[in-house]
Amino acid sequence: MNAQLNDVPSHSWLGVPIDARSLFAPEHAALMATLRSLAPADWDKEAVPGWTVRDVAAHVLGDFYGRLARDRDGHQGGPGFAPGETLEAFIHRINQEWVDSFRRVSPAALTDTLDLIGGQVARFFEAADPASPSLGVSWAGVDPAPMWLDSARDLTEFWTHRQQIRHAAGQGTDPDPRFLSVVLDTFMRALPHTLREVTAPVGTQIQLRIDGLADGTWTATATEDRWTLAEPDAERPAALVRLDTETAWRLCTRGIQPDTAMARARIDGDRELAKAACRLVSIVY
Repeated sequence: MNAQLNDVPSHSWLGVPIDARSLFAPEHAALMATLRSLAPADWDKEAVPGWTVRDVAAHVLGDFYGRLARDRDGHQGGPGFAPGETLEAFIHRINQEWVDSFRRVSPAALTDTLDLIGGQVARFFEAADPASPSLGVSWAGVDPAPMWLDSARDLTEFWTHRQQIRHAAGQGTDPDPRFLSVVLDTFMRALPHTLREVTAPVGTQIQLRIDGLADGTWTATATEDRWTLAEPDAERPAALVRLDTETAWRLCTRGIQPDTAMARARIDGDRELAKAACRLVSIVY
């Protein structure tokens, strides 16, 4: 994979670290270009179930503010967990509360605020220490996570929301491999956690290969303690799953379901292991 750092030993099972720092500014520029090109009617089109384009843009702004408040400014305020509330329920609740509060804000004002605050977020990530401990990444099964993974996770979220806005406005997925290769590489770091309940002999390998503009291969190996992305490839994995880039990123963000990905995949070897790998999800879901 491109744009990588030296490995962090305590998280070696996650694979070679990803350096996404230089991509936040161009990703933000791409978002602003997308938003400023929208027609007035586009803002009210559905981008994801239950959310319009304006709602998704407001959600991104909430992510921007949350990152700066928590990690740049050390701000401790904000909502807390309700009694018995799961992480997933908490995140979905506070996201919805934020989006609801922004429905009185015009698209023009929202765009201008995103431009201002997003630039600050890009500068924050550019200066971040990738080896420092940071917010946990639940879909990778690591808490605290190293900053390299936490920041790459945020890049994937910003990129995914931009694609949702593009699709709502009748545009296709941005094929720029600068972003897509890092996004897919980050998404694949969910593979060991996805396989955590799969029992297999030590040394068993499941390989996921993505074909297209941002191609790559990721191999999960069963060890005594966990599945890992740190082992060298064997000559022949127990299961090989080949996906095109569009299917891969939509699967990881649950734009499609695992059975759809399985139907589109080319599979060699053990289909049950392949089916387990196709349960991959790289968002809080």
